[in-house]
Amino acid sequence: MAFGWIDEQAELRRRAGLVRTLRPRPADSPLLDLASNDYLGLARHPEITEGAARAAQSWGGGATGSRLVTGTTELHAELERELAGFCGFEAALVFSSGYAANLAAVTALAPHGSLVVSDAGNHASLIDGCRLARGATQVVAHADPDAVRKALRTHEGPAVAVSDTVFSVDGDAAPLAGLAAVCREHGAGLVVDDAHGLGVLGDGGRGAPHAAGLAGADDVVVTVTLSKSLGSQGGAVLGPARVIDHLVNAARTFIFDTGLAPAAAGAALAALRLLRREPERAARARSVAAELHARLTAAGLEAVPPDAAVVSVRAPSPEGAVRWAADCRAAGLAVGCFRPPSVPDGVSRLRLTARADLSEEQIERAVRVIDGTRP
Repeated sequence: MAFGWIDEQAELRRRAGLVRTLRPRPADSPLLDLASNDYLGLARHPEITEGAARAAQSWGGGATGSRLVTGTTELHAELERELAGFCGFEAALVFSSGYAANLAAVTALAPHGSLVVSDAGNHASLIDGCRLARGATQVVAHADPDAVRKALRTHEGPAVAVSDTVFSVDGDAAPLAGLAAVCREHGAGLVVDDAHGLGVLGDGGRGAPHAAGLAGADDVVVTVTLSKSLGSQGGAVLGPARVIDHLVNAARTFIFDTGLAPAAAGAALAALRLLRREPERAARARSVAAELHARLTAAGLEAVPPDAAVVSVRAPSPEGAVRWAADCRAAGLAVGCFRPPSVPDGVSRLRLTARADLSEEQIERAVRVIDGTRP
């Protein structure tokens, strides 16, 4: 029978407690949201929704084509200029998603004969980029510049190290300065995904590479998403102009994909301008994360110290994590639930988002619910 193996896979997932389901939410959910990636609380901000509506009214509901045909509008170019300027890079290129941006950066910068050195904790989009790249990939120990150095020593020719700046599972930060130093010892490039750093780390939220003094470097390429701190959708690659020009000509997820919808571009541009005007939002997101961590650990829970806005709480098992998240939801709190294979170390977790717009009462309520529903 066609696709008969699917039933077997489904049964294995059910036995392991790893079944995933879609849960449509209403427009006005009564839940306190600590599950999304809306770090700055901008997704429903009036300026951002107005930016989206204005762009849709001006440019239409879709980009109408790939970026190289009809899918590049003046709005896309404006967003790219302002995003590059804000983060301190020479140029930027906007994609339909952060996933597409990561596939583009890794595949286009790792041609045949090259080496990609990938952190073991990298996001799935970077991993898939490595799998699709024509170069060879070597996975190394998590957040370990010396492991990257050892891998680079084994290769002669073009090479690139690939890492998240802030890892999505535990919220820990990569040692960017150390990684950059190792890459420069061997003439290798550094590609980092700042999805969880933009809007949270760096001066006024300019990102982890900016904080590490790497912004604008000619050997550093940064990918970002517009769907987290900027409250919109889409992604971008930032870097030297010659790298961006190369992506325009070589990145398949740019050349063959429909351009980002104007509404998403308009929302992201509005969010970027608001962040310029209100840089304190970045510091607030970090302080909320620190407060959540302090209160959770004081309650006896095992939580990882946050380096940005992600707070990870260890769960006893995949089934325990699912039950814990469900009990939190029943008590009015939405939290993330990470289980294998989404977690590289096999340890299931609740994943909490520290949003800049959370009040002290909401923080207290969230900790009370998480503690009160622990398995």
